[in-house]
Amino acid sequence: MFIVEETIPGTGAAQIPNQRGTSLLGTAVRYAEERHWDVVPGTWLEAVDGVHRCSCGDAACAAPGAHPSRPDWASQATGSATVARRMWQKRPTASILLPTGRTFDAVSVPETAGFLALARMERLGLTPGPVTLTPDRRMEFFVLPGASVKVPDLVRRLGWSPSSLDLTVLGEGTYVAAPPTRFGFRGAVQWACRPTPANRWLPDAEELVSPLAYACGRDR
Repeated sequence: MFIVEETIPGTGAAQIPNQRGTSLLGTAVRYAEERHWDVVPGTWLEAVDGVHRCSCGDAACAAPGAHPSRPDWASQATGSATVARRMWQKRPTASILLPTGRTFDAVSVPETAGFLALARMERLGLTPGPVTLTPDRRMEFFVLPGASVKVPDLVRRLGWSPSSLDLTVLGEGTYVAAPPTRFGFRGAVQWACRPTPANRWLPDAEELVSPLAYACGRDR
């Protein structure tokens, strides 16, 4: 169930709680310790002439402060809270990246479709796993690994062409940026559905693909 803090005017959707001031180090450690997610520090924001820019040095970076900082980032990811603490002690402002294709995959859809899908899931009695809301207006639904193989066929069975929907699966070899990571001046990643004991056991993509595909079809 998603947490309703305040209603976004005109949508009836949940306003996500403000997470500014949350410690990146403490949060990364909790993800590893409490959820058993692998974590890896990414890039960070640096103040240059009063402007926050990505540590990668690219002034036109598409995801400033929210992408891998090295080519071998996947091999550096850890599920150890002790190692995570050590990593962020070295770089306290580094973004928190969660590799996909390990303990979870993520189904990414536009924000409007995501909120529509959440409302539909609630009516159907479906419990989603954690869901992030990114500053570039995407929602990422955490599901069991293997979704990247299953989803295209599941979408076809529902009568949709996978290429016709703005629905993608993040699986092995990629990642999601986790709250409270910031995308430069655009804001922070937030939870649309927070990790709680109730959603510790992730749904299979097959359980969620119907409301997600329906919502993406409506959002075209």
